[in-house]
Amino acid sequence: MPVYRPSELSRLTHELGVRAKKGLSQNFLIDGNILEKMILAADIQPGDEVLEIGPGPGALTEALLKRGARVIAIEKDLVFARALRRLAPEDRLTIIEGDALKMTLPFPGSKVVANLPYQITTPILERLLPYPDQFSTLTLMVQKEVGQRLTAAPGTADYSSLSLFASYYSDPTYCFSIKPRSFFPAPRVTSCVVHFALKSRAIEPTTFFTITRRAFGQKRKMLRGSLRPLFDPSAIESALIEIGLIPTARPQDLTLDQFAALTEKLYAGAQAS
Repeated sequence: MPVYRPSELSRLTHELGVRAKKGLSQNFLIDGNILEKMILAADIQPGDEVLEIGPGPGALTEALLKRGARVIAIEKDLVFARALRRLAPEDRLTIIEGDALKMTLPFPGSKVVANLPYQITTPILERLLPYPDQFSTLTLMVQKEVGQRLTAAPGTADYSSLSLFASYYSDPTYCFSIKPRSFFPAPRVTSCVVHFALKSRAIEPTTFFTITRRAFGQKRKMLRGSLRPLFDPSAIESALIEIGLIPTARPQDLTLDQFAALTEKLYAGAQAS
């Protein structure tokens, strides 16, 4: 019987002598329809190699295996890590016991599919998004509020440095929302699934994110004010005009490409002076 069913989940956790750990943000998915929608969003095909982070009792793992994927699963909870081996032989399922934030993540060319512990969403994205040579796509279950920020468009209330971080390294898509009742125990927040198609970028990321994080650190200020600690205000105004923007532009007004152009102009001007 599939582990996403409440009766089977209850039997398994009782057998293992475990319960959901609040410290690990363990909320177990108990909705088979959501699992199917997530598999479809990830476009999992038979033979795909999939990295799963935080599988818990294995509801998503089972769905991936049923679809014909080969799964490498990283699980921090040692009781679940050892129990997961019951799901498939080693040639289909490899279990790695440990913390995904503290290890070199495996095999290039893989798809990542995960119901992430929400407190590690940003650190995990920082580990995965910058590596299109190692991962082709990410399909992640995250808190809805975070998913909205990750996929926000310029000029919207949710547009932030996190939006730029996601779109710098990928083409992110908000797939669907998930109500708390789809989990046990039910979290206090609504969740969602976001799909990231990773891409390579030519512009150097350190300088780009120095600009964007400084800009969104004072989101309501005009860029000539928020970037003043880094550049002369007149240089900022000139760079904005050169890329076709008004001197009073604010960070939420700029697209990814405009921030990239602004970064290039500002650093080129600084090196020339």
